[in-house]
Amino acid sequence: MVRHFKHYAALDDQEVELLHELERSPEHLYAGDTLWLEGHDATELAVVSQGWAYSYTRLANGQRLILDIYLPGDVIGLREYATDRHQASVEIINECTLCRLPHRNLNEIFRQSDKLTRVFFAVASTQQSMLVERMINLGRRDGPGRIAHFLCEMHTRLERTNDDMRGRFRLPLTQQMLADIMGLSAVHVSRIFSQLRSDQLVDRDRHRVHIRNLTGLVELAGFREAYLGQRAIMEMPRQEADHELLRK
Repeated sequence: MVRHFKHYAALDDQEVELLHELERSPEHLYAGDTLWLEGHDATELAVVSQGWAYSYTRLANGQRLILDIYLPGDVIGLREYATDRHQASVEIINECTLCRLPHRNLNEIFRQSDKLTRVFFAVASTQQSMLVERMINLGRRDGPGRIAHFLCEMHTRLERTNDDMRGRFRLPLTQQMLADIMGLSAVHVSRIFSQLRSDQLVDRDRHRVHIRNLTGLVELAGFREAYLGQRAIMEMPRQEADHELLRK
């Protein structure tokens, strides 16, 4: 979590310790375990230390739409901080270590640190931006563009906490999960990956992905990583940041 948050702002020792306090009571969950269900009481967040998770909603016809993929360092449930019910269910993808964070504990962080308050706001804003991109994917990109954009996004997110990836990463998502993210059938997803391989853009072997031509994949996706969050105003002195916001 500390490394993830440092992407948004430089943190001093006290701020790092405050974040460590959020991960003092780890809980181990396994693939297929449910963290919480849509419609249940929302009284806590969760911080992912290891492993992957995802949020989803079930449609009236029984189909599943996957909304978020959570990686180590991510905070689950930020969008529901101001609600009393979970807006989506969360399930574990692979063996996962996480820490539950009651809302009252987050309030204490806000009370003690102005900078961490702004970072949490930046993280929540980034998650919202990712949902907007997901909407664009579903509504306006074709099948290859959807998958290309998702792969670019996952590569960028993983690269921020993993050095020297060289275009290779593990993607522990089933064909059906990828279909439920993209709004496509599992068969269509398989065909698109075959096309990407033929075009020498991406190789995929089960849960292993190798982006052979990142420039080409970015062009196919129309991918721009700015929506994934940058330091920018977070790193400016307070008065300069206020002036910059007013100017915009």
